[in-house]
Amino acid sequence: MKGRTIILDQLEGREAAALMVDGKLDDLLIDGDTPRPGTIYRARADRPVKGQGGMFVTTPDGPAFLRQVKGLAPGVQLLVQVTGFAEPGKALPVTDRVLFKSRYAIVTPDAPGLNISRSIRDEEERDRLLEIAHEQMEGSPYGLILRSCCSGADVIEIAEDIGAMRALAEQVLSDSGTEPETLSEGDGPHILAWRDWTDPAEIVTEPGGFEAQGVLDALDTARGITEPLSGGGHLFIEATRALVAVDVNTGKDSSLAAGTKANFACAKQLARALRVRGLGGQITLDLAPMPKKDRRGFEQFLRAAFKADPVETTLAGWTPLGHFELQRKRGRIPLTEVLI
Repeated sequence: MKGRTIILDQLEGREAAALMVDGKLDDLLIDGDTPRPGTIYRARADRPVKGQGGMFVTTPDGPAFLRQVKGLAPGVQLLVQVTGFAEPGKALPVTDRVLFKSRYAIVTPDAPGLNISRSIRDEEERDRLLEIAHEQMEGSPYGLILRSCCSGADVIEIAEDIGAMRALAEQVLSDSGTEPETLSEGDGPHILAWRDWTDPAEIVTEPGGFEAQGVLDALDTARGITEPLSGGGHLFIEATRALVAVDVNTGKDSSLAAGTKANFACAKQLARALRVRGLGGQITLDLAPMPKKDRRGFEQFLRAAFKADPVETTLAGWTPLGHFELQRKRGRIPLTEVLI
């Protein structure tokens, strides 16, 4: 089945959204039991963590950890926003640089100025979007970023989106409360799908869409540790307490180039495999044997794959043992933690 399909459904009683591309599960969003990323709190500074430059803060949903804090005294009230999911037993990760993000617009209170996505290069289109931005943000001290999907979009839709984010920012930032409180909930899977999966796609909203569109069959693979590779090889992906271990297996191919082919196939598919499983943190790749001269090509394929991935990932590089390491933001709930 060719093309892109977005399916909005329920999965084991949880709101969920799936993106199928050419018949393969390309992305998956599932609601969890923890606070959603994007949630904004009025929080209270609790205690600093010496040596880490961070501060524990109190929120209505429990303790959170704020990194890179300077000059913040215990007891001070501040706004923080959830940036990801916490590991069991750890504090929520938050930031004090609050953003208000929608499909077309991102309002940036701490970064004044009107900006257009650099991927929009047509000067006439940029001028059109700047005109909309100036009209909607007139008199506001906040900054604005218009996202790449604004290109060619309807003027009214963009204007309404900017207006909604500006109004939300003004409401939250004018809050005068004095106790920890939730000021804005993060977006759920269905809203996130509308917000972030902006390329043209068929939309399926009927109940039972996951079964009809093959999502449940794809989840059988994603729940396991094995991911098939083109050419007959496999990835074995196992999450441990410390890191995610990925082993590349060449399968039945015993040719001299088998390791190189399997590693390059891994480079192309790893981002998607981690994305649908919701895995992040430290990731170590135990690659199949290949000549050192092929390492640069492998890195290029890997970098290209993760550049298009919505979850922030840093390619750390090679270890003395020949493993390749990555550091990936914990922006999703691991699939194994939300599905029985």
